Amino acid sequence: MLTHLDAAYNLARWLTRDDHAAEDVVQDAYCRALKYYQGFRGGPARPWLLRVVRRAAYDWLAKSRLTRSMAAFNEEMHSGQSGYSVEEQFLKQVDLDMLRASISQLPEPFREVTVLRDIEGLTYQEIAEIVGTPMGTVMSRLSRARKQLQQMLITQANSQVEVEE
Repeated sequence: MLTHLDAAYNLARWLTRDDHAAEDVVQDAYCRALKYYQGFRGGPARPWLLRVVRRAAYDWLAKSRLTRSMAAFNEEMHSGQSGYSVEEQFLKQVDLDMLRASISQLPEPFREVTVLRDIEGLTYQEIAEIVGTPMGTVMSRLSRARKQLQQMLITQANSQVEVEE
């Protein structure tokens, strides 16, 4: 289960929108996973664990009624990439910030499938198991999410071009 710790934290981070809360959620999820491990019926552990993390995150959200905006997420720290010039790093950070802001504006069901598929690389079937919906619903949500993201990014890019002019 420890090999999936980064994926668990990443999902919790995107759902709670809070670094510290994500740590608490992951800790709670791992405690739940340990407690209910006898209910695990075999197969891939990652989708099962992420389903536990998802439930823990929603429980945390229900308790806290989170209203503040998403805190900055240090992508460089988690990706381990470096070696870019200062200008390249700046442009990359601007792109990441735009993408991150757009993802955070997606409705929760769309944001959830986007994180699980495009960031965590899970299959449609694994996502369907995690969120408890049919695979067609996952595919539909992902398609709609990507269309919304595309529109938001186009709008943001156009507004930046207008500001520069």
